[in-house]
Amino acid sequence: MQTVVKKWFRDKDSGFLDNSGGPDIMVCKADLVDCQFLKVGSTVEFECHQDKQGLIAKKVTLSNQKKSGGQNNRNQSTKKSPFGVMT
Repeated sequence: MQTVVKKWFRDKDSGFLDNSGGPDIMVCKADLVDCQFLKVGSTVEFECHQDKQGLIAKKVTLSNQKKSGGQNNRNQSTKKSPFGVMT
């Protein structure tokens, strides 16, 4: 699945992903792949699982938004932040 980050709480190492009008999907730092935290508004890909607490995101990765091509992507920086940190 793919969606955007709705909330991220650095002090709690968790947050929520948008679910298009449905209940938010919880995400924990332990389920992030190649990333230490998420930035609100970032697009992510993940597996969605049902838990006793509700919907949980697993294997969360940042979406590669450069796939679409076009002139707008030419100005984007390709510099990677250490530890996969979103800044």
